[in-house]
Amino acid sequence: MNFFQAQDQARSKTRLLTVLFIAAVVSLVLLTNVLVAIMLGVGISPAAIAAQPPETWLLISTAVIGVIAVASLFKFSALRGGGRVVAESLGGQPIHQNTRNPQQRQLLNVVEEMAIAAGLPVPPVYLIPESSINAFAAGYGQDDAVIGINQGTLDLLNREELQGVVAHEFSHILNGDMRINIRLIALLSGILFVGVMGYGLLRGSAFSRSKDRGSTMAIAVGLIVIGYGGTFFGNLIKAAVSRQREFLADASAVQFTRSNDGIANALKKIGGHVSGSNVQAKAAEESSHMFFGAIKSFSRMMSTHPPLEQRIKALQPQWQGSFDDLGGSSNAAGTAGFAGVDTAVATSPQDLVNQVGQGQIAAAHDLLQNCDARLSAAAHDPYEARGLIYAMLIDRQPEIGQAQIQKVRAQAEVGVPEHTQSLLPLVQASSPSQLLVLLEMAMPTLKELSYQQYQRFSANTAELIVFDQRVDVFEWVLHRVMTKELYAHFERPHRSLGRIRSLRRLQHELQYLLSVIAHRSSTAESCYAAGAILLQLTLPLAPKDHFDYERLNNALSELRELQPALKQQLLEACAAVALADGKLHKDQHALLHGIAATLDCPLPLTFQQASAP
Repeated sequence: MNFFQAQDQARSKTRLLTVLFIAAVVSLVLLTNVLVAIMLGVGISPAAIAAQPPETWLLISTAVIGVIAVASLFKFSALRGGGRVVAESLGGQPIHQNTRNPQQRQLLNVVEEMAIAAGLPVPPVYLIPESSINAFAAGYGQDDAVIGINQGTLDLLNREELQGVVAHEFSHILNGDMRINIRLIALLSGILFVGVMGYGLLRGSAFSRSKDRGSTMAIAVGLIVIGYGGTFFGNLIKAAVSRQREFLADASAVQFTRSNDGIANALKKIGGHVSGSNVQAKAAEESSHMFFGAIKSFSRMMSTHPPLEQRIKALQPQWQGSFDDLGGSSNAAGTAGFAGVDTAVATSPQDLVNQVGQGQIAAAHDLLQNCDARLSAAAHDPYEARGLIYAMLIDRQPEIGQAQIQKVRAQAEVGVPEHTQSLLPLVQASSPSQLLVLLEMAMPTLKELSYQQYQRFSANTAELIVFDQRVDVFEWVLHRVMTKELYAHFERPHRSLGRIRSLRRLQHELQYLLSVIAHRSSTAESCYAAGAILLQLTLPLAPKDHFDYERLNNALSELRELQPALKQQLLEACAAVALADGKLHKDQHALLHGIAATLDCPLPLTFQQASAP
């Protein structure tokens, strides 16, 4: 599926979630009013209810809505930390980037390869101490996403199967499912809280000697019954919102990996494993819709996942129904079409933008293999990763570079300056595209820093960037990536609402953005015109001046709120400007990566590698 279409579908699912939630709240309000009417002995006939003062029913309804709202808001607050909060609630422990455990190292390699292929930030990975085969992706967006993997998944799956499961979770990140999933947890916790109140009231009344004990217990039982109604509505909403997204994620996994065998065989192993995909953690129930497989048996109507048999059949139509059959299926019909997606170098703006959200595993594997082994190892160590980033910002002019190194020695943590110095020759011998790959590889490592270390590191990088009183394109991209990914992890995730429905109100922002790209070519006027036509932009090419990164940041901050279809149109215009003279310059390559990342439209680092001079 096209990335931008998937984003639009996610928005429509959010609207569906809102409608279903409102319907569930109305139903619970009505049930509570019926309970009170019975307790008061007024009956539930329309005439009996009408005979009561309207204020009675209004007060009850307001109280129920208030309880649900407060419970939901409390849960939203508890989840404000994003994906890591969900992973930790399930007992997950982060896998450190420099781990030497063979299973964990293989998993991190698969996740890293998948992220580079898709152009996504490399997410931190959490290990869940469960023997079953399962996984999940959680977070508000691409920047604060985490991947959770059960220990049983590592123990029982081979690399191809593990890659299929990881690809499935990456599709949830790309398709915008994670934000829906977190909203589901928060909203449904409000619906279920009425039942929780009933259980609390029942336990309290059991030890009470009050003469009203009987009526209190009756109210508690009534609330528990209503709570079961909340559970019913909650499971129904999960099923309505989640089930088709699982089929889409399976198909997207095939598109990523170019194979339907890995994910299909992983599903078969779930069917044949004694623990299946069951999860025992107490918090798993509220997160059931996030997992790769169903965490327990549900009725077909209430299940958050399609039956295993249906998912496997969709992937391998010739499958005979045996969970022991782990044979290959050389791209069978059905979803096999996804395995043959063309990954050729883009020759038009549309071709380039069509790569957004598309996995290029082979190209990513080659890109990672071509990275210097010493620099790659540094990207996975918290101390060396800081030295690696500092080295990327050291100026090639000796007098400026030496002054920057002295600043690092004065302000960085003990040990980091030595790494900066030792890595500097290798960094300066690397191409900008290789450095961008290393930058992305270092992001999950840097997320292991303490908050104080992050603040110090962030301040140091900012000083190094502006040390020579100018900011070049590579420094801007580096700062964009770091700010976007680390700020979401350490401060708060960004929540883009897609509130802007027209490009007309952002004419000056569009003008400056296209002009910055156009001035990186020798024919700026004609290149700018190629993009301006696509956006129906009448403003002329902005004059060439120094690279005003603050103005560019402000423009992108506004453009980030565009609806998905408009973001696609904008990226096509940017690509048209970059490709108008027939070649993609290295600054344009970096700019497109930084622009796409800021707009939350992941463009693989492998795009147009062959043509970037």
